[in-house]
Amino acid sequence: MPSVSTQVTWIVVGYALLVVVLALVVAVRRQERPGWLDQMAWMLELLLVVRALIGLGPLLGDDPPPSTSTYVGYLIASVCVLPIAMRSVDGDRAVWSSAVVAVAALAIGVIAVRLEMTA
Repeated sequence: MPSVSTQVTWIVVGYALLVVVLALVVAVRRQERPGWLDQMAWMLELLLVVRALIGLGPLLGDDPPPSTSTYVGYLIASVCVLPIAMRSVDGDRAVWSSAVVAVAALAIGVIAVRLEMTA
């Protein structure tokens, strides 16, 4: 059975892909970024914080990751990317702000997979 961190990582990846698809649909339809997309992005951030807290376990345990600096870098990046992207489109609800959310969520999905690979 996969570990808890692996299970949470795949939940994060799946949810990130859902956010990517929905944000791209909004962007392709040339609509303003809806409020529910912001809420989904912040829910993804909450999942990332939970994943980061779980990710501290290997650092504190007896079996640390092979490359601690890479692992910590992915942990920090996973929590920081989405708030930076959301802050950059804070006052802008134009069409392309949804594309920014999509790119950030896609980056989060990649970071989550890389984080799991370095654990």
